[in-house]
Amino acid sequence: MGTIYRLKILPRWVIILIDLSFISLSTCLGFFLRFNFSKDDILAHNFVEGIFINALAGLISILLTNSYKGIVRYTGIQDGVRIFFTLLISMVIVNGVNLVYSYNYRINIIPYSVIFIGFLASFLFLFNYRLLVKYIFSFYNSNTLRNAHVLIYGAGQTGMITKHVIDASPTSKVIGFLENDRHKIDKVLNGSPIYSAELDQVEELIQNVRVDELIITVKNLGTKAKNEIVDLCFKYHVKVRVVPPIDKWVKGELSLNQIKEINIEDLLERESIKLSDSNLEQQLSRKKVCITGAAGSIGSEIVRQVMGYNPSQVILIDQAESFLFEIDRQIKRSDSSVQVTSYVADITNKERIRSIFNEHHPDLIFHAAAYKHVPLMERNPAEAITCNILGTKILADLAVEFGVLKFVMISTDKAVNPTNVMGCSKRIAEIYVQSLNRYLDTLGKPHTAFVTTRFGNVLGSNGSVIPVFKKQIDAGGPVTVTHPEITRYFMTIPEACQLVLEAGALGRGGEIFIFDMGEMVKIHDLAKRMIRLSGFEPGKEIDIVFTGLREGEKLYEELLNQSESTIPTHHDKIMIAKVQEYAYSEVSKMVDLFHELVDDKNELKMVALMKELVPEFKSNYSRYEVLDRIQN
Repeated sequence: MGTIYRLKILPRWVIILIDLSFISLSTCLGFFLRFNFSKDDILAHNFVEGIFINALAGLISILLTNSYKGIVRYTGIQDGVRIFFTLLISMVIVNGVNLVYSYNYRINIIPYSVIFIGFLASFLFLFNYRLLVKYIFSFYNSNTLRNAHVLIYGAGQTGMITKHVIDASPTSKVIGFLENDRHKIDKVLNGSPIYSAELDQVEELIQNVRVDELIITVKNLGTKAKNEIVDLCFKYHVKVRVVPPIDKWVKGELSLNQIKEINIEDLLERESIKLSDSNLEQQLSRKKVCITGAAGSIGSEIVRQVMGYNPSQVILIDQAESFLFEIDRQIKRSDSSVQVTSYVADITNKERIRSIFNEHHPDLIFHAAAYKHVPLMERNPAEAITCNILGTKILADLAVEFGVLKFVMISTDKAVNPTNVMGCSKRIAEIYVQSLNRYLDTLGKPHTAFVTTRFGNVLGSNGSVIPVFKKQIDAGGPVTVTHPEITRYFMTIPEACQLVLEAGALGRGGEIFIFDMGEMVKIHDLAKRMIRLSGFEPGKEIDIVFTGLREGEKLYEELLNQSESTIPTHHDKIMIAKVQEYAYSEVSKMVDLFHELVDDKNELKMVALMKELVPEFKSNYSRYEVLDRIQN
């Protein structure tokens, strides 16, 4: 099976020999037709010489036009045109030889009628034998090599285009469509039947008909429905792929390699939150926007989204040189007229940040720079404090000094009832900017509006669980999960960045915006799904190993603590957290104490001060649990 398909492309000299054989045969046919198959008449008119001259002229023209370079199995109209001109040149050469010979010897070396008949016959033979080979391959591929039987979910325009793409593939064939529109069910579309997309009927179809792949073409298919159909496909080992949005098609056309296997982001276990951006244009247009942590997964997406709202200038700050170079190159390659300036800088270097602000005087700051990995920060509390707390303080104070209109800080759900140094450092950063905003309010003058956004884990962000699982699966496993019951909230990177921009537009100062993030996702279930998406069976081909909770880690995250409540906004999925208020004078004094403790390198004292400022900070699976016992 597949022998013909695996044939190598014929050497070019073989194609030349075949073409010359057909040219010679056509010349013979020309003689036979011209002289009514009379042997004596044929031999009396230079039969051998005529074949030789025609073949020689054909060889010259073939080499001149490179007609032998086309791959026979892919012959098309252009190959036919090339063959026509090849034979036309050959006929001109033979006629030229005929004229010279006739001028010297008063006789044609080959009759003109034979030349013309040979020209027509040669064209028919050369072009049609190529087409015959092409059709043999096409027939063989369509009947023997089409191993993958494909169902297309959606019998609309995108589904039709997908069918045309699949039909052009030598390895797949469409066996039908799935459709929710009852008016289309049981009809035939371009030769393929349309079946109901009801789960029980799809399951019955898969049981009775061989189905290897399901391609989802419907863009508005709900997350719940998508998860249900994917789970059904997992059950019967049917591969699931998705067609990208039309605006992602290369040059406006869909190709087979653009139809990608469904990924975990597509199966986010809640409906995506859509935000209105009607006032974002007014908020960002013609403004100078500074983004810290611009090279990270969140920061770089904020950069991309901000660029769409026509700011006058975008200032990128990050200490990761290589990643900053990459996002800078991407943005400048996008042909945008927006001025982009990138700085390799550390937000904890006050004079460096001051010089940047002094040069550009930004109108808005989106603060995404932070250390975020829980186990690492648990072992390096001084770095978490220096970057997440003191770095935020430096940025916030300079924002006030330089009259920045709005400062949007990105926080995390790990700041709620923190059990680790990283989460507590982000909570203290929240407290500082909120207390600073309230202090400025008391002065009764226009000032920088400080706004905070708080959300859960981001799918696909640097160092998040998704890339880690992917690498482990690619390596053959095992996939490591800390605890069988551990759960997390998840959102996509674009959603997270939409929240940040929306907060920048809605916030008046002092708010902490949070999302209704739906149901928590069990990490164990996430791992099993990712393994199945990769074509393996969890527990059989790829093992899942439980490693135990890491330092500072807790089983589940929270968006609010027991003493906090929410205030609704114009969007039912976005709320403002009503949190405990702190006096700026006290907070500022305690934050300044961290400078001395970091310099002294006394980690226990650092964490003890964090617990004093945030009493709900209770360490979990950490060496700092001793401090909680002392306090009790």
